[in-house]
Amino acid sequence: MPTNVHVDLLHNGIISDPLIGKRENDCQWVGEKSWVYKGTFPTPIVGPDEKAVLTFDGLDTYATAVLNGKEILKTKDMFIPERVVVTELLRSEEENILEITFDSTYLIGKKFVEQHPDHHWGCWNGDPSRLAVRKAQYHYGWDWGPCLLTCGPWRPINLEVYHSRIADLYFTTEVGKSLKSAEVVAKAEVEGGGDGDEVIFEISLEGKMMGAERVMVEKSFATASFKSQNPKLWYPHTYGEQPLYVLSATLSRKKEVLDTASKRFGLRRAEVIQRKLDDAPGSTFLFEVNNIPIFCGGSNWIPASSFTQSIGRKKYRDWVKMAVDGHQVMLRAWGGGIFEEQDFYEACDEMGVLLWQDFPFACGNYPAHEEFLDLVKREAVENVKLLRHHPSIVIWSGNNEDYQYREAENLEYDPNDQDPENWLKTTFPARYIYEKILVDVTKELVPGTFYHFGSPYGGNDTTDPHVGDIHQWNVWHGTQEKYQDFDKLSGRFVSEFGMEAFPNIMTVESYLQDANLDTDRYPQSSTVDFHNKAAGHERRLALYLAENIPYTLEPFEQYVYCTQLMQAECVSFAYKLWKRQWKGPGREYCSGALIWQLNDCWACTSWSIVDYYLRPKLAYFAVKRELRPLTIGLKRTVHTTFADKYTRAYMKTVHRIEMWACNLSLDAHEVFVHVKTCNLVTGEQEEHGNLFTRLLLPPNRSTEISEFDIPVSEEHKDKVLELTDGHTMRSEDEQQTVVAVYLCNEDGDHIARAVNWPEPLKYVHLPKPKHVKLKLIPNVRDLNCAHAPGTSEDFKPPQTAGAIEISSDVPVKGLVIEVVEPDWGEDHNVGFDDRGFDLIPGETISIGVQGLKCGDEERLTTRYLGM
Repeated sequence: MPTNVHVDLLHNGIISDPLIGKRENDCQWVGEKSWVYKGTFPTPIVGPDEKAVLTFDGLDTYATAVLNGKEILKTKDMFIPERVVVTELLRSEEENILEITFDSTYLIGKKFVEQHPDHHWGCWNGDPSRLAVRKAQYHYGWDWGPCLLTCGPWRPINLEVYHSRIADLYFTTEVGKSLKSAEVVAKAEVEGGGDGDEVIFEISLEGKMMGAERVMVEKSFATASFKSQNPKLWYPHTYGEQPLYVLSATLSRKKEVLDTASKRFGLRRAEVIQRKLDDAPGSTFLFEVNNIPIFCGGSNWIPASSFTQSIGRKKYRDWVKMAVDGHQVMLRAWGGGIFEEQDFYEACDEMGVLLWQDFPFACGNYPAHEEFLDLVKREAVENVKLLRHHPSIVIWSGNNEDYQYREAENLEYDPNDQDPENWLKTTFPARYIYEKILVDVTKELVPGTFYHFGSPYGGNDTTDPHVGDIHQWNVWHGTQEKYQDFDKLSGRFVSEFGMEAFPNIMTVESYLQDANLDTDRYPQSSTVDFHNKAAGHERRLALYLAENIPYTLEPFEQYVYCTQLMQAECVSFAYKLWKRQWKGPGREYCSGALIWQLNDCWACTSWSIVDYYLRPKLAYFAVKRELRPLTIGLKRTVHTTFADKYTRAYMKTVHRIEMWACNLSLDAHEVFVHVKTCNLVTGEQEEHGNLFTRLLLPPNRSTEISEFDIPVSEEHKDKVLELTDGHTMRSEDEQQTVVAVYLCNEDGDHIARAVNWPEPLKYVHLPKPKHVKLKLIPNVRDLNCAHAPGTSEDFKPPQTAGAIEISSDVPVKGLVIEVVEPDWGEDHNVGFDDRGFDLIPGETISIGVQGLKCGDEERLTTRYLGM
């Protein structure tokens, strides 16, 4: 343990792997059966004043536990940990028998729906019966994941023996507005205490004692207060370090230690600021940490597996590091999943990732009968207590898209009615959960952390771009807008948006590994479609490909590449255009963008930017580029004017570039702007020098730089068509001109670059490069290392490559470096710091690389748009 029934059935050969092919269908029966787990354990020594307690950290979901023939526990919520005193039931001479029966949550939920026909049952994704049970909702299937209705002891079971214990160690922290002082109020809840019990509280940092207090236990509680001047503060990874203090508590009686407990925490001042804007309607939805306004670029997080027991500490850390390496500052733990494992939150604490934590409700109209509300309240209390010490959690949100579902179904909701009892009588009774129960729980247990009724929520409705957060799905879903127009689809905080793409071809092959599935290795096969759960994905993916990318279905690898490039282009437009609206104090028109989604729970085609096996898609690198501290943004616009109102034949079309820079750092930067143009048809290139000298980019905001006509060569400026009536028409060179812009420091070094191509890319002439040069550069550490003992001075070990230099003779769109032997990448032995970037003639791009040796150039190949 922990485990679940699918894992155990697979291990014993009773089912085959449901993540391969269409085998998911073959094991649906598992979720409709009851399952029994049975095990034995010896009785430990239990002293005369001690008790033995069985602790169940999580049973999924309807479980009955029997110890030595006596029922000791019944559960109805997989998220609630349970504790049962079993001292009198333990056997003294023979093994104890623990038997847990897990009934079918699916069948129980279906029967409950039948018993409550008056409730408006309905949801997006999965069966509506999921709303009746407190189980991870994505287990019922989602538009990115399979339906695998698990059960079992999904979290550990332990036997504890003690006289007294620290039942809960918690604290509140307050950092002064000046950031010069902080106070920690530490509290210990004691179970089984007696007269003379005391708790020693200690706070340390990096092994150094920062303070200690000895406190007597009174009415089962001990409290101590610590004040600090000039504390070391916890910052998001893009703005500072993540020092973690340790609070420890030792419970003792007459100098005998009875129990100890400890927790790590960070000191930070975190707020959500909702204030009026200077010159725009509505208000901000702005995260501020240690008085620093943060543009929260990041991702949504779903459970990283349908069987969460398989993830483990290392994989959680690998996932969080993936976000950090991609310059992402926030993850949103989505409401249809689980309260994640401590390993996940600890990784975010240590690496400086801000967390938006949803409560586990998603996309439906939940019931609100008394027993259900009691479960919800207890579930919320227990899990907030488990997670409240993590400095990474800066917001709690009541649900995912339940208010949006209410609007779609026109369920009753009167914002002016503030009587919670009335809410229970409406067709949207779950309002009581989000606006009463969870409000009360968070106010009591995490008073210093912002609580949001739901995501999205704010304004007149959930699509109001001026208040709260929005989910922007009018690209892909909804009205299916062009992604080049994301600036018109903004909000004060965009907590969801996205575009689908295929995963790495090796990931596709992982679910096509059966010999009889060889014939399904093409983009439109039934098995490949089966691994895309999004309704209408065939039409939607084809629409955006057809509108934008010159794509082909064969070979399969090129089609995969085209979908990934299209996704990368889409999300790149979103981040650059929304960051442009981060304009400084009083003008924070958009304060964050969280892509749907970072990860997958199985091998599939989805909106993820990193696939199930942690293989980044091209969109991951596009996000990484756009979230660098210093970026330059370009937008191409076309303006047409007619000679007069009576003609359509005589007109003038001007192609213009809007240019801005975004400085997310806390320092001002003085830069120069250099422009270069390349004609894709003629091959002509022109340097346009420094358009601006000593341009100052203020910190933590975007700055508008200029708007200018797309430069063309002097020769082409003279190419004008003269018409018989005296009117003239310019040539259309601009429609085939690539514009590259560089931000340079005073030494001429490039510190940011952007390449703007005519849109849509399908209309662009894509010249074929005669050569793309690849050169591996030695790792600097190899050059400085001494000879190994006992080796000849002439011995030269093969040098590992630290970077790869790439250049081309023509503009190249979306260049990807690939390893000829794909098995190299199976265990992430070969990795590149960037992929899917653009090349301009005359420049050399240097990309960090791992897992290659100098001289391995022949093992590399390239892929690009228009191959």
